[in-house]
Amino acid sequence: LIRSQAIRTFELTEIFRQGRESAIILNAHRVRRGVQPLTAPSDFSGRTTDFYFFEQERPEAVLKSIVELCRHEVPRHFALDPINAIQVLTPMHKGVVGTINLNRVLQENLNPDPKGIWIGGRSFKPGDKVMHLKNDYRKEVYNGDSGLLRDIDQHKEIASVDYDGRIVEYDFAELEEIGPAYAVTVHKSQGAEYPAVIMPVVTQHFVMLQRNLLYTAITRGKHLVVLIGTRKALDIALQNDRPRQRLTGLTDRLIH
Repeated sequence: LIRSQAIRTFELTEIFRQGRESAIILNAHRVRRGVQPLTAPSDFSGRTTDFYFFEQERPEAVLKSIVELCRHEVPRHFALDPINAIQVLTPMHKGVVGTINLNRVLQENLNPDPKGIWIGGRSFKPGDKVMHLKNDYRKEVYNGDSGLLRDIDQHKEIASVDYDGRIVEYDFAELEEIGPAYAVTVHKSQGAEYPAVIMPVVTQHFVMLQRNLLYTAITRGKHLVVLIGTRKALDIALQNDRPRQRLTGLTDRLIH
C-alpha cells in the first residue's frame, strides 16, 4: 500500500518512549542509519548513560552475563525488579541464547521455587513471567499479553495468571496457550515497552541479524538498554538492511 502511493501515508520518525537526551534515542537513530551505536564502558560504574554494549565472544559467556545482569547487576545499580522490569529480547528461539534455552536458565535462576508442574515439556511455577500466545476472546486475553503466574492449584488443576491486576484462570489442559516470557523474540515484543531491555547480539543468530530488528529491540527499552555480544555480529545487523519482501502483486494492481 505504501509503495503504490495509492493512499495517503504518514511516516512516524519521532521516538517518545524515552527523554530527548537519552542515549537510547541517540543510538536508535544511529542504528536506523546503519551506524555503530555510541556505548559506555562495559560496566555500570558512574551510571552516566542508559545504553551499554558488553563485549562477549562466546554464546555461553553471553548467556552467563545475561543471567548475572538479570539477577544482580541491573537490580543493584538501577533498582529494577529482575522479573517485572527486565525483559530479555532475542532474535531467535533456538541456540544457546535463543528463547528456549534462555527461558529455562532464567527460570532456574530468577524463580527457583521447586513447587511447579511439568506440562507439554515445559515447567510452570508460581511467580513465573508468562506470555499468552494466541488470541482468546472468551478470556479476553490476546497474543503477546504478558503476566505473572500467581498460583497453581494442583487439586483443581487450575493455574491463575495476573494480567495487570486482572486474574485469568487456565485449566491445565489450556496451559499450551501460555509460555515463559523471561526471554521473548524481538518480533513478539513489537508494540510493547519495558523499563530495561537486555539483548544478545551473536553470530549464532546470523540469519536474523537485521537492522530493523535491532532498532525494534533498542526502542522497546524505556530506561536502560544493554546489548551483549560481538562487534562483528552488531556490524552484520547494521549492514543488513534488507527487510523481507512479500511478493503479493498488490502494488502493481493498485498502480495499474
